[in-house]
Amino acid sequence: MEEELKCPVCGSLFREPIILPCSHNVCLPCARTIAVQTPESEQHLPPLLHPRGPAPPAAAPGPGPGPGATAGSTAPPDAEGAAGGGDHADKLSLHSETDSGYGSYTPSLKSPNGVRVLPLGPAPPSAVAAPRGGGGSSSLTCPQCHRSASLDQRGLRGFQRNRLLEAIVQRYQQGRAAAAAKCQLCDRSPPEPAAVLCEQCEVLYCAACQLRCHPARGPFAKHRLAPPPGHPGAPSGGGGEAGGKGAGGGGRKLPTCAEHDLENYSMYCVSCRSPVCYQCLEDGRHGKHDVKALGAMWKQHKAQLSQALNGVSDKAKEAKEFLVQLKNLLQQIQENGLDYEACLVAQCDALVDALTRQKAKLLTKVTKEREHKLKVVWDQINHCTLKLRQSTGLMEYCLEVIKENDPSGFLQISDALIKRVQVSQEQWVKGALEPKVSAEFDLTLDSEPLLQSIHQLDFIQMKCRVPITVPPVPLLQLEKCCTRNNSVTLAWRMPPLSHNPVEGYILELDDGDGGQFREVYVGKETLCTIDGLHFNSTYNARVKAFNSSGVGPYSKTVVLQTSDVAWFSFDPSSAHRDIVLSNDNQTATCSSYDDRVVLGTAAFSKGVHYWELHVDRYDNHPDPAFGIARINVAKDMMLGKDDKAWAMYVDNNRSWFMHCNSHTNRTEGGVSKGATVGVLLDLNKHNLTFYINGQQQGPPAFENVEGVFMPALSLNRNVQVTLRTGLEVPQCVKQPKLPSN
Repeated sequence: MEEELKCPVCGSLFREPIILPCSHNVCLPCARTIAVQTPESEQHLPPLLHPRGPAPPAAAPGPGPGPGATAGSTAPPDAEGAAGGGDHADKLSLHSETDSGYGSYTPSLKSPNGVRVLPLGPAPPSAVAAPRGGGGSSSLTCPQCHRSASLDQRGLRGFQRNRLLEAIVQRYQQGRAAAAAKCQLCDRSPPEPAAVLCEQCEVLYCAACQLRCHPARGPFAKHRLAPPPGHPGAPSGGGGEAGGKGAGGGGRKLPTCAEHDLENYSMYCVSCRSPVCYQCLEDGRHGKHDVKALGAMWKQHKAQLSQALNGVSDKAKEAKEFLVQLKNLLQQIQENGLDYEACLVAQCDALVDALTRQKAKLLTKVTKEREHKLKVVWDQINHCTLKLRQSTGLMEYCLEVIKENDPSGFLQISDALIKRVQVSQEQWVKGALEPKVSAEFDLTLDSEPLLQSIHQLDFIQMKCRVPITVPPVPLLQLEKCCTRNNSVTLAWRMPPLSHNPVEGYILELDDGDGGQFREVYVGKETLCTIDGLHFNSTYNARVKAFNSSGVGPYSKTVVLQTSDVAWFSFDPSSAHRDIVLSNDNQTATCSSYDDRVVLGTAAFSKGVHYWELHVDRYDNHPDPAFGIARINVAKDMMLGKDDKAWAMYVDNNRSWFMHCNSHTNRTEGGVSKGATVGVLLDLNKHNLTFYINGQQQGPPAFENVEGVFMPALSLNRNVQVTLRTGLEVPQCVKQPKLPSN
């Protein structure tokens, strides 16, 4: 975890870390060293034509030159005063300069962490002061991603302090100091942990040595004994807010708003991704933004980070098991190599003198093969170990972040941290945890030829000596083939002991009605899922392999039956952003008073389908609409107002059918809380019928409907409905209600 706690500029543990707009962190003193001032007269010049001014005057060196300063160079007095004033002296604020992330060209310097830092020389005085009167602009380049940004008059104080990182660094330093505090007078090996520190003697004592060597009497009576460094009772040497208030969540002062010092953070602006106070909302800056409760967003982001961590943790466990597998593979390669050597020696000795000259050559080939395999495995072990160490460090850091009870501080870094964890999980791509070589040796010695062929004796390598032909018939793995709704999944493999290489596979499927086969997949994978098929249909599938020599024969044909009825839910990816889904996307409502549309996850093009929607809540007599729609239906208006939807909208007294904003067939009878609306889509007869509480509502609503349709619904915040699917088509249809005139 220590790598996560080091500044990319100075290579030391973070001191007063601040968050850059790119979500990376940097020490506040280091941020001052890498700020660059650009005169206004040079802002319109090409980057390579900026003049090089003289170096700033030197002053007495501080504790040490920063990564952006040369040895012995320091800032002039006015810059030093600005830099020494802490947060109150910073007068600059940071804004993104370009989307490309590249600023003006300046020479680069490597930091202790190997990160390129800009600029090479010390920051000029004008880089720390505010650009006034249009005299120029300051910029700062992130040392990790090299994104450049301009600064305005507020300065580095415009950055938010990373309080969580600061507290974690302090806890880490205290734990490291406590582990290193050992008694300096013990004759034991190893020494006992220190119990006290004499501030006058400057000596650490354990309890026994303190009673023996430093009694509380005589000349030692006036000495002051204090807890050792790192002990919970010891005074903290850290600076800033985390050092003064303690690293724990209970002793730390609640953070206040950067714009309003007397207000605590209470809300979270989703648009700005920043905690805000009540006064920020009153001022109007965030008045029209999407603002949510701070605690709710804290819990939501914690849950997202925990979920992403679970994925990385699973991959880390797999990596540990994979390392054990690789180490076992090393042993197997060693053993198999020795076995091959022994067999080879026995065969060569049986051929006496004629084989002596060939024996050394053959042994060399086996040794090279073994060394090659060992090298590949060792390289894979080192690579996997490095990735595992990086993932483990990131996990430990994230767990420390999750332990924190500072919602605003957590939300400052949670987006970037979640993205890092997700990227860390994605690095374990398929095949990364599989050995690149096998423990077996593809070497076979043939000792049958006659003596005159001994001088041409060599290893028989099946992969090289056997001519390449077309691949054999693939074997369908029926235990892995399955259907779900209108999707089918097929799996296959090559037969064992097949030495012919395979470059890819071709999967073919018929039309579900006994028609011609067509290609649905071409590639190297041995598992394929085909979506968008017809319900209640029988499909035939087959597969064949190909390589450079040609296409192999077809496999046996497998028969797959899609579901009779459809199981589906509401689709969050295509729904309007005001739609609110819950109950595993089976329940829908809306956050707006306007009608918004949500579609189902299933698509129908043939057959008869029936589903129901239960009205869970019905307030103030709204008129929700139920029906079907195309995938590109308008989502911000009532269903049926455009030509992409066919719907019935209903209030508490009556209903209407609507398509292309045309209202027809008004029918008495409405819905209330607890009502059930049924939708019957018959694509064999090409019509659409609606039911309310099991009774048909009016005549068949629409005729001659053809194409691909998806279940659809429009509603506002006064309605909540729950979807019921997987239902049989109703057999008994009650008499429809007569439409009103």
